[in-house]
Amino acid sequence: MVTPPSTDTLPQSFDLKTYLSDRQKRVEAALDASLPLAYPETIYEAMRYSLLAGGKRLRPILCLAACELMGGTTAQAMPTACALEMVHTMSLIHDDLPAMDNDDYRRGQLTNHKVYGEDVAILAGDALLTYAFEHIARYTTDVPADRVLRVIADLGRAVGAEGLVGGQIVDLASEGDLEVTVDTLNYIHVHKTGALLELSVTSGAILAGAGETAIATLSGYAQRIGLAFQIVDDVLDITATSEELGKSAGKDLQAQKATYPSFWGIDESRRQAQQLIDEAKAAVLPLGADSAPLLALADYIVARTH
Repeated sequence: MVTPPSTDTLPQSFDLKTYLSDRQKRVEAALDASLPLAYPETIYEAMRYSLLAGGKRLRPILCLAACELMGGTTAQAMPTACALEMVHTMSLIHDDLPAMDNDDYRRGQLTNHKVYGEDVAILAGDALLTYAFEHIARYTTDVPADRVLRVIADLGRAVGAEGLVGGQIVDLASEGDLEVTVDTLNYIHVHKTGALLELSVTSGAILAGAGETAIATLSGYAQRIGLAFQIVDDVLDITATSEELGKSAGKDLQAQKATYPSFWGIDESRRQAQQLIDEAKAAVLPLGADSAPLLALADYIVARTH
């Protein structure tokens, strides 16, 4: 058990609201510029529809924060930050399809397949996934090639059968299964949600040239916030409205999915999420005052309401 940090030792002057506003604006501008309209217009319009639909931009912001913490710059990390959001967007487009979760709304607007059809939505997700790798390779500057190659390889692992896809397949297989255990639930979310969140942090550190000890520390931080993120998601699916979520509430219950509240109840789920956040903060606190964004982002994850 990691000892939670004392609030007396946390940086007091950091303004998360201002930080998020600044980083979100930079990420939005970079995403918009990364994907201009071209022929055939339909596929680019579908890609941009979901990629530029808003959201917290948590993954790219974590990437930028970790890179800066390790002495790098936002310019070095921005292509990877955008690529992470492209992959995340792909996963949402595909997750919303009738063959998966069959959702009509995402971030308060119609899902991709409801606007463009299932065929175009599948292709839009495919195109975003493949373009993510190209974007890192083509547009990352002032970073040694071996670091860029490592990030590309790690992204492949995080999104494939060892990561996001593996978690999704176990998630689908577990729907309606009354024998699902907490261990299986952890496997699903460590891979489906956690792998890309973890890479968001470690990729920024890798691009900045961080040592293996620092990367391992940040990996531990990211694993904890990733699991806490999913626990909070499970709680919100029960406690928040569809308007607050920007998507259909109560979908987990309808699909007979195992969730953390179904094992622990809402209060214990919240306690478990907070414990993970405290442990994550304790892991990065020794990195100094520059860890303030990561500390604040950890609190943001557990306190969010949508």
